[in-house]
Amino acid sequence: MKKFLIFTSFCALFALFLGCERVDVSILEDHAAPTEVHENVISEDHARTLKIGFMVAGDRTSYLNGAEMAVAEINANGGLLGNTVELLTYVNMDSKLQDSLSVAEKWIREDEVIALIGPNRSTHAIEVGKIAQRHKIPMVTTTASNPNVTNAGDFVFMASVTDNFQIGIMAQLARETLDITTAALITRQSDLYTEGISEFFRLSFHDLGGEIVANEFYEGDMLDFTAALTTIAETKPDALFISGFFQDVARITQQARAIPLQNLNGEPTIFLGSDSWDNDLLLTHEDAKLEGSFFPGHFSPDTDDPTAQAFVSSYQAIYHQIPTGGVGVCYDAVKIFFQAVERAQTLDADAIRQQLAETQNYAGATRIGAFNEQRHPAKSVAIFEIKNGKKQFLQQINP
Repeated sequence: MKKFLIFTSFCALFALFLGCERVDVSILEDHAAPTEVHENVISEDHARTLKIGFMVAGDRTSYLNGAEMAVAEINANGGLLGNTVELLTYVNMDSKLQDSLSVAEKWIREDEVIALIGPNRSTHAIEVGKIAQRHKIPMVTTTASNPNVTNAGDFVFMASVTDNFQIGIMAQLARETLDITTAALITRQSDLYTEGISEFFRLSFHDLGGEIVANEFYEGDMLDFTAALTTIAETKPDALFISGFFQDVARITQQARAIPLQNLNGEPTIFLGSDSWDNDLLLTHEDAKLEGSFFPGHFSPDTDDPTAQAFVSSYQAIYHQIPTGGVGVCYDAVKIFFQAVERAQTLDADAIRQQLAETQNYAGATRIGAFNEQRHPAKSVAIFEIKNGKKQFLQQINP
């Protein structure tokens, strides 16, 4: 395999990203902002408790640690503009959208939160963003990565790298580093995130001269993928891009290896994924067959970035475990909001929104160069390989 040298071309991608993002994808329809608008100017009431709502959809309970750590730091340093910060948390284990919407409305109307942080899933973040925009409450999503997350309006920001950018990196890795010329797709349908990243990979891989030889979809409750994988196996692809969540990926990789799925030279087809793969539940799953796979993540604790290493050290001292990329993004989402408030030197929501938009050269667990007009960040991305049964960090791409 070629030496992993893709930094220069990625720098060009970052420069292009700051100017604009081309999202010409039919399955990613524009979500218009709601017409109902309620003014929300937060009063200046010093020496009080300021509440922030932090929301998680699904089983990512460790994400709470990142947010709690950021709040503990600001309180230890005198609070936010001299006020103590209280973190309101909600873990939506069943990922029911209506529950997330109800909690967001309650936090704003009854608890008078000054910001919403999260959710982590794009399908939830898009709809919660409409609530934040209607009430004019600053909102910073966490690992939600579909570009449409910020469509609700100018009060909604992303702390995560966007799907079109991270998947563009994966397509470039496939073509320019791994010499992959043919690829197949298998996608969990009826989910904004999974359908979006597959379409971004298809477009990016094609633009780089690659050929998509199969494109299969499956229902979210499927357990047997043999039929779809058999169809894919007939095309003998160099790579299989798997767009799903950890339970799906574990079963798909196991069944693909059992077929077995191979390229024209009789070598095992390489599996490629997205940031959803950076999950201990997948990486330790007894059924998953991930050897030789590649996927992106938000950050790696093995990076030599000094600010990321400081975050890792502090996190380990508190929680006695190594933070995941998602935990790091949750920490950063809270921190960039705090920094915007401190620059604004007011709790006025519109002033905070303006300062969020002017964020530059943020360095925490991850790095954000700046936000573009869609409030998407130019963001650091880590690349991983599964080798000898372990996740190995290859490279961090910084903005």
